[in-house]
Parts: sequence; C-alpha cells; structure tokens
Amino acid sequence: MFKTFDPSQDVSTSTQVKASVQRGIKAQIAEAHKSISDDELEALLPKKPPLVQYKVGSHMMLYCRRVEKEGASPSDEPMFFQHRDGPILPTLRLIHMYPMLKFKNVTVDKGAIPYILGGANVMCPGLTKEVGSKMPPDGEEQDVHGFDKPGLSKGDPVVIFAEGKEHALAVGVMAMSSIDVYV
Repeated sequence: MFKTFDPSQDVSTSTQVKASVQRGIKAQIAEAHKSISDDELEALLPKKPPLVQYKVGSHMMLYCRRVEKEGASPSDEPMFFQHRDGPILPTLRLIHMYPMLKFKNVTVDKGAIPYILGGANVMCPGLTKEVGSKMPPDGEEQDVHGFDKPGLSKGDPVVIFAEGKEHALAVGVMAMSSIDVYV
C-alpha cells in the first residue's frame, strides 16, 4: 500500500506531530500490543526527530519518521497508519524491519495466501483449521466478573502471518472476537 508512497503527490496535507500527540500514539500502540516494552517503543518512536502526519485520501492518516541518509536528502519512512478512527496499525515494512517486536498476530493456512495477497478479507475457516492456522488462546485472562476474555477482541489490530512463512502477509483489524470465530 505504501511501497510507492510519494509525499509530493499522494497526500493532501502534512503536519509535524506535536510531542503530546506523539505520546498519545505511543500510548495507543502500547495498549493495543502489550508485549512491546516501553524501551522498544521508545527506540521505535524517539522524541527526536518527531513524527510527520500525512493525510492520505479522505480517511487515512499515515505517520512517518524522518530518516537522514548520508549523501542524500532526508526522506520520510512510513511507520504507522490509521483508517478513520480505527486503531493505529504498523506498516508491513515496519514489521519486517523490526521482527523482534511482538505485535498481536494470527496465522492463516496456506490456502488463504493467494486470496489475501489479492485483497480478500481473512475468513473464519482460514483461522480455524486444525493444521496451519493459529490464534491466541481464549480464556487466559478473566474480566472483572470472572468470565473468560477472548484471546482477540473485535476491533483488535493484528498482524497476519501465513502457515510456514517467516514474514508477515498483511495487517488488519479483527471484525469478530476470537470466541465468535470458532462458533
């Protein structure tokens, strides 16, 4: 999606993100992906240089960090994006550059790969096959009333991997909780 991103042609506005907004972005990422430590998040999004926010189209915000390269003019590297008021999602490039960061993820079976690469949504059968698919287990945590919490809730951001593949395939948002996927 952002492979051929060109700020001079693909955006309507760009704004340098204020420090308070950048802290809010970090807080949203930390809340959505609890396995990422504060030190890892600080290394990923340091205070200097600040993020640049681009408005792409009418409903997409793209957050980039300024990268200085020797002998070349500085460029903006897409790090995160947000569609409407949805969760802030990492770009695939970020996930591939920092594989040590552990975002919430699901694994689909091999049969889903060509469809997902073609733009299809991930369907429940691709996540529930006994061989090849994987989701976080339900019931590891309980809510305040003692009921099991789903491993993934509706609206949770996830990174999608494919069975037997090392690199992520896509990034998305859960349309159903993991409990509902199995029903």
